[in-house]
Amino acid sequence: MSDERAEPRAVRLNHQQVRVLAHPLRMRLVGALRVKGPATATTLAELLHTNTGATSYHLRQLAEVGLVVEAPDLASGRQRWWRAAHDVTNWESTDFDDDPDARAAIEWIQGDQVRHLVEHAERWFARQHEWSVAWRDALGMGDIFMTMSPARLEQLKTEMWELLERHREESDADAPDAEQVQVFVAAYPLFEEMR
Repeated sequence: MSDERAEPRAVRLNHQQVRVLAHPLRMRLVGALRVKGPATATTLAELLHTNTGATSYHLRQLAEVGLVVEAPDLASGRQRWWRAAHDVTNWESTDFDDDPDARAAIEWIQGDQVRHLVEHAERWFARQHEWSVAWRDALGMGDIFMTMSPARLEQLKTEMWELLERHREESDADAPDAEQVQVFVAAYPLFEEMR
């Protein structure tokens, strides 16, 4: 089911939201609702290979802090439908410097993102031979070394996000060769031993 919106809805995580989100199943639930669209706890449990009770509990926890919402327009009978409350989650690590628990939660979330990237890349490498030449050439990753100030790096990140949002808005999902892709953006320091 498509959920047509003019602009992606974004949330900047607060301390309470980050503490609730820092859980492996909750992260996966929000991600699944963003990618697959509205779903029931039963559907999500099947998709994520867990049980409906755990899925229902964690959906309610996410709803309490506004990260997911019920979709009563889709409900039939006793089935509760859920949707992601936002398309994009934003934060800066320094948002949580004053709260050790929230800081630990955001560090866990960042670690989970890296684990997800590694898992995603490994799955791609194992199955890339199943894809066409055009897709094998288009997908993948690369890196570049730069020397810049924090302000310049912030400017670069902003411009990259604007570019990604523009391409997301202009994409033709109905094109015969269109596929969903996940684009990761990362910037890390070059450590001393390599300088």
